[in-house]
Amino acid sequence: MGGFALFILILLALVILGPVLHAIAWLTIDLVISAFFWMLAGMFAGRLIRGRGYGPVGDVLLGLTGGIVGSLVLGLIGLGGIGHIPLIGGILVGVIGAVILVWLLRLLGNRDFAA
Repeated sequence: MGGFALFILILLALVILGPVLHAIAWLTIDLVISAFFWMLAGMFAGRLIRGRGYGPVGDVLLGLTGGIVGSLVLGLIGLGGIGHIPLIGGILVGVIGAVILVWLLRLLGNRDFAA
């Protein structure tokens, strides 16, 4: 295969794979940013619920699960747009979801959960 044919093949691969790689990069960046805000949300929720956090790992887990729960619950009641508010929205969604999560777990029988 000549140099020109190899150049055309590489150029074609970039044209085809470029948009796919671009989309993957943006999804990854969006997920990392959301996870960061949800981690902050776990810290804030811990302070709201029990007056102190749950430690670094506990805050991270509470914030991540709270972010998922908050996104689902707010989406179901038509307030999913809150998460699209720059900077503050992700934290609000995570805190709301974490508080709902802890409240539900305590309601379902584990009164000492996250106490």
